Amino acid sequence: MATATPKRWPVIAAAAALLVAGAPAVVASAGPSGTAASRPDRAEWAGSWATAVTRGNSVGLTNTGLNDQSVRMIVHVSVGGPALRVRLSNLYGEQAVSVGRATVARPNTATPDDLSDIDAASVRPLTFTGATTATMNRGAELLSDPLAFPVADDSDLVVTVHFPTPTGPTTFHGQSQQANFIGAGDLTGAAEGTGFTTRPTCCWFFLSGVDVQRKGTPGALVVLSDSIGDGNGSTVNANRRWPDLLSDRLLADRPDKRTPGVLNLSLAGNRLNHEGTEPGDGNYPGYYQLGPNAAARLNEDVFGQTGVRTVVTHLGINDIWMSNDTPEAIIGTLRQINQQLQQRGLTSLVATLTPYEGHGAPGVWTPQKEATRQAVNAYLRGSREFDGLLDFDRVLRDPARPSQLLPAYDSGDHIHPNDAGNQALANAVPLRLLDL
Repeated sequence: MATATPKRWPVIAAAAALLVAGAPAVVASAGPSGTAASRPDRAEWAGSWATAVTRGNSVGLTNTGLNDQSVRMIVHVSVGGPALRVRLSNLYGEQAVSVGRATVARPNTATPDDLSDIDAASVRPLTFTGATTATMNRGAELLSDPLAFPVADDSDLVVTVHFPTPTGPTTFHGQSQQANFIGAGDLTGAAEGTGFTTRPTCCWFFLSGVDVQRKGTPGALVVLSDSIGDGNGSTVNANRRWPDLLSDRLLADRPDKRTPGVLNLSLAGNRLNHEGTEPGDGNYPGYYQLGPNAAARLNEDVFGQTGVRTVVTHLGINDIWMSNDTPEAIIGTLRQINQQLQQRGLTSLVATLTPYEGHGAPGVWTPQKEATRQAVNAYLRGSREFDGLLDFDRVLRDPARPSQLLPAYDSGDHIHPNDAGNQALANAVPLRLLDL
């Protein structure tokens, strides 16, 4: 049975434990004591949507950047409120970046086949310290002024930003699993999306977060993961990543609206101990968009988020298949991340590494690498350092071949779960561990 002990902060991990072969999918270990609660009558800011950003790649659009172009980006927020603010980031830029104009709007649901259309009546300008134009200094973030704009739980927002002058290499998120749109000139107020002639099924450019105002908010949960959290293998434009589906379960379970935001700071290809540009086994070349090592991400992707109280860390599988790291190297960094989270009063949950036999070229999976995965998981199951364990391996593995994904959950590449697999992960996080 999964048990819970008092925490410094509420444990945000979520629902009735999924049992496989008689073992719980989630185990809560002894954690720090104490509680914290928000005043139910006071409006506070909480993170509702966020994404991990990286430097533009060495070639292509993310390197050349934007010039007198608008980018229309769709984000799916977890929780809503009567007001919002938007965060832009030039963290990895090589120069200051001018923002000519920025707007927020709701999608036009009457034209669902064209995701770039917006509801003209809903368009509102974003301002930055009172001005509609702004400059993002090199390496800096830009936070919009609060805007009275009612946001519904579990809904889409459309953010459009015009960059009037050359941006240079972008700060971006490469694996959005969401179509976004680029067009010439200032299209921030355009209701129809016909001017957006470049339509990649990737990439949020310079956009890193959306906060909402809520009364008595229990804060936010951060998912710090790789492509499994980033949604690779899930349906594009459908918000079927497991953190999205976990948010849906939280909303359904909490009619009193004391629901935490779920912030997906996953980064496809990310590793605990290596930089994104480091090549990997199977002739994997490495890219900037895989991000820096996970420990280097903490200040920006965890501690910098609004209202974060709980973190789920699900990382290490890429260190195995790409870099052939030892169990000791992987466990050591997971322990270090855990220590830093707990030192700052955050509840730290960790997830076991899921199967991947059959993925990639010869040498990507080997019996020796499988032994490493099993050793890491054995350590995590036996450790009492973390505030809780999510046993994602037990959720996704094929009982007949534990080194492989269950076929019903396999997206086809033998490492990433499909929509059903993502739902199984979300369902396996026990809501009863929450103490809001």
